[in-house]
Amino acid sequence: MTRARTLSRYRVHMTSRVASIVFRLFFAVLSLSAVAWQFFAGTVASGFSILNFFCYFTNLSNILISIVFIVSAVRVIRRRADPSETLVSIRGGAVVYIVFVGIVFNTILAAGDIGAIFPWVNVVVHMIVPVAGLVDWIIWAPRRRLPFRVTLWWMIWPVVYSVFSLVRGAVSGFYPYPFYNPAVSGGYGGVALWCIGLVAGFFVLAVAVWAIGNARHARAARVRT
Repeated sequence: MTRARTLSRYRVHMTSRVASIVFRLFFAVLSLSAVAWQFFAGTVASGFSILNFFCYFTNLSNILISIVFIVSAVRVIRRRADPSETLVSIRGGAVVYIVFVGIVFNTILAAGDIGAIFPWVNVVVHMIVPVAGLVDWIIWAPRRRLPFRVTLWWMIWPVVYSVFSLVRGAVSGFYPYPFYNPAVSGGYGGVALWCIGLVAGFFVLAVAVWAIGNARHARAARVRT
């Protein structure tokens, strides 16, 4: 009975390993393909500023989650030991960023002017990949419990990004999103309110992702034992 149970667990483990590799590589390729298509067929072909292209949080977050997917898949293929807290933190941050992209776009930006983005690219980077990032985090739980302080580390990038977007926008006149533009948001007071709301929402999401990761880790640990 014990031998049969061990064999069954081994089969489940191997199936999960293969599934995680295929899942991550598929969505990494899909995400990078969408970003690359928009870059070459949209940005380069139309003469749109290359620097402006990489000023979109959506593009940066899709690139980051793709890298995380690839690194995670390679680690599984090479049977690496449990990842360090730093690697798990980076993975968790990438999940928070890409899910935030999906939430903000579909609740705030989708009804407005989304620019010259290709329809299929829009669906991939704003809908499919954010869901894939969260699904990956839930199904293949992090193999290390994260301290609460990582949620504060995850906050650094969006805050820095917002400051950069505001400063660069004031100098160049280009704002990647309307809520950063004082001419659209009712002045800098309106921009400040938007930023406070977005940061607050981001923190709530960060805590949720942190809690889900630790809960799934605890459950996976019980199953392994």
